[in-house]
Amino acid sequence: MSRGRRRVVVTQRFFDPAAIACLEAAGCEVHIADLAPGQADSNLSPSQLHALLDGAAGWIVGHAEVGASLLRPLPSLQVIARRGVGYDKLDLAAIRAAGKVATVAVGGNDACVADRVLAMMLALGHRLRETQGRMEGGDWTILPGTDLYDKTVGIVGLGRIGRGVVRRLAGFDARILAAVPHPDPAYGRANGIRYARLEELLEQCDYVTLHAPLTPATRHLIDAAALRRMRPEAFLVNTARGGLVDDRALLAALAGERLAGAGLDVFESETDPACADVTRTLLAMPNVVGTPHSAASTREGLARTNMLAAQCVIAVLDGRTPPPDCVIADGRPTATQQQ
Repeated sequence: MSRGRRRVVVTQRFFDPAAIACLEAAGCEVHIADLAPGQADSNLSPSQLHALLDGAAGWIVGHAEVGASLLRPLPSLQVIARRGVGYDKLDLAAIRAAGKVATVAVGGNDACVADRVLAMMLALGHRLRETQGRMEGGDWTILPGTDLYDKTVGIVGLGRIGRGVVRRLAGFDARILAAVPHPDPAYGRANGIRYARLEELLEQCDYVTLHAPLTPATRHLIDAAALRRMRPEAFLVNTARGGLVDDRALLAALAGERLAGAGLDVFESETDPACADVTRTLLAMPNVVGTPHSAASTREGLARTNMLAAQCVIAVLDGRTPPPDCVIADGRPTATQQQ
């Protein structure tokens, strides 16, 4: 296949020079979208996206909604590459029907998200935010915290990130319960994990961390009933997807002192503006550690996912197939015949 100049549009910040150079060496012309401060590609209208993507062969996307109506006026677009692993905003059936390929950057951000989980657990247990807030006001009263050492930690979902959390918890002598659709007994034995129903996990754990995909079946997996099962001394951490937790129910549990605290990198308000006030109230609470969906955004993690996304784009534009773990939809005729 000819390797003439292929236009690749990037609608993400922090796309580093090494990834740009990789694309340019493969004959791509890279266009980085000029996003306003605080703006994400999910805030761009379809007409703005169409203007950016006109004539593009590849698109490295963040959190924009991608469906049939967006794709229809973009006949030259061949590949949509997510710089990340979540793809709940991509309509895979529409992408296949349009004859295009969608990929994710598998393995690029596992380590930094797992690190963030431990950081949140430690910050919550040691009451770092609450203590500093008091000190800034002149109150140096010592607030007793809670160890992560020798505690029981519940992990909901044991994919790459969940397993990374397991490895990190080994240094804290933690007991681990896991709730997963399909337990792996050999992995469990090798890592000292006991598999449990979600209800049992919530009732027994000091810390609960979520690592499940967002699907219709998992939406509001942690709702008011689930939160009532958790111990008042327990902490909830969510670095996966905002819709896994009913944020209104979480706010009520925290306000009623039925939960010790929460670490949140994701919020329902990311996709539902009606939840904006709930998010603001959560972030104002001293026992909530909040970050702006940034767990994967370390310099090293971004460099890895940028490069993976670039390599997936190049593979498709060259008529090759990206690594199988990265491909989530392939509507090319040859791929359809193989399926």
